[in-house]
Amino acid sequence: MKEENGKVNQPNKVEQPKKGGNETLRQSVMFTLLSLSAGVVETGSFVVLDLTSLPYGWAHGISVTLSVLWNFTLNRRYTFKSANNVPIAMLKVALFYVFFIPITAYLGQMASSAGINDFVIKAVTMLLNFVGEFLWWKFVVFYGSENTNSLAKKK
Repeated sequence: MKEENGKVNQPNKVEQPKKGGNETLRQSVMFTLLSLSAGVVETGSFVVLDLTSLPYGWAHGISVTLSVLWNFTLNRRYTFKSANNVPIAMLKVALFYVFFIPITAYLGQMASSAGINDFVIKAVTMLLNFVGEFLWWKFVVFYGSENTNSLAKKK
C-alpha cells in the first residue's frame, strides 16, 4: 500500500460508484419488474407440470429452477449491472436454493396433502422467494460487483 496525501491506497481494488437510496430504489423497482417476468416463467411451467402426474415437490422444484435461471440472467445484467464471475455468482445462488427448494417443496407437499390448493401454496412460496432472493442477491451474490458491467460504464 502506498500513502499519498495522507490517504492509504489499496491496489487492485475496484472503484465502486456511490450507492445511495436512489440506487437501491432503482434496483428494487427493476428487480420487481424482472421478477414478475420470472413469475410468469415459474407459474407457466408449474401449470404445465401440474397437469402431469408429478408430485407437488417435483413440479415446484423444476418450476423454481427455470425461474431462477431466467431471473438470474436478467437481474445480473440489468438490475445489479454486475460483471462478476458467472460460475461463482451461480454457486452463490445455488447455495440459497439448496436450502430454499427442498424446504419449500417439503412444506408445500405437506400443505398440499392437507388439502390446501397447490396454487395458494405456490403464491406464498413465490412471495417468500421474491423477498429472500432480492436480499440474498443484493448482499451476497452481487455485493461489491454492482454497476461494473458495460451497461453501467456507459452512464
